[in-house]
Amino acid sequence: MTFLSILCALLIEQLKPLRADNMIYAEIKSFAMRVERWFNAGDASHGRLGWFLMMAALMVPTAVIYWALMRYDLIFAAFAWNVLIVYLTLGFRHYSHYFTSIQLALNSGDEATARTLLAEWARIDTVGMDSSEIVRIAVEKALVTTHRNVFGVFFWFLMPLGPAGAVMYRVSEYLARAWNEPEHMRNEAFGQFATKAFYWIDWAPVRLTAIAFAVVGNFEDAIYAWRNFAHRWADEALGIILSAGGGAMGVRLGTPNENASKPLPLDATTVDVLDAEDEILPGEEPGLRALQSTVGLVWRALLLWMLLLLLASSAAWLG
Repeated sequence: MTFLSILCALLIEQLKPLRADNMIYAEIKSFAMRVERWFNAGDASHGRLGWFLMMAALMVPTAVIYWALMRYDLIFAAFAWNVLIVYLTLGFRHYSHYFTSIQLALNSGDEATARTLLAEWARIDTVGMDSSEIVRIAVEKALVTTHRNVFGVFFWFLMPLGPAGAVMYRVSEYLARAWNEPEHMRNEAFGQFATKAFYWIDWAPVRLTAIAFAVVGNFEDAIYAWRNFAHRWADEALGIILSAGGGAMGVRLGTPNENASKPLPLDATTVDVLDAEDEILPGEEPGLRALQSTVGLVWRALLLWMLLLLLASSAAWLG
């Protein structure tokens, strides 16, 4: 049932992608804002209470409905419930139009349109960016978004929690952003627990995603970059995904603020400079070909996940 649920949800999403601003997502965002207003009194423990309230309010009904359907042998209804939850938690096509539109704009030489699209998607200032920088950030955004909207959901849906696990992953990822990234929430104690919770929830999925990128891409470069450069990012999860993904494609990724080269000390010598150059991430600077390589890498990784899931489901059925 697990394999068929994911397969059906993916097929439905390909035919009718769920909009990122749909009503269900809007209600969850509104609920998160209300919880923050109710509980945020400036202490980290309040954020922990708010986080558990959000999870209980969304996970418990999801799990209870699935358990009740299975308890009364309503197999088809339980299957439909699984498909619905996976469809709502997946986001394989949510932002693909941005990536595709950026690729088309750059192929036609329209860097201005590409910058505008990237600014809307990544919500960053893109003024003055050249095509290489646009490509690099688009590739980074695509890899991270695919992991968090697809592969992380897969992992937790396969766990004993089932559909409730998929809900937990997507909601915890959203809370880690919503309670930390906005201007009025930065450096607030309220969002600290949400960040820590998502770190541990995402610990295993992010490493499995990196392994998948390595298997379907350049394995040696992906593992080398992961082992030697992932720790250079302030966010460990981003470092693992981008170093392994870039190594798998032979592309050098890394933002100016979180790059993969160590800063040199003020009294650096010639030897220090040579050593630093030797530690630059392997691969080429991102070009237009990197956009197509990213699409291929993501699809191959998706097929690998589905193949492994099919084998696991088959083994469980035969057993």
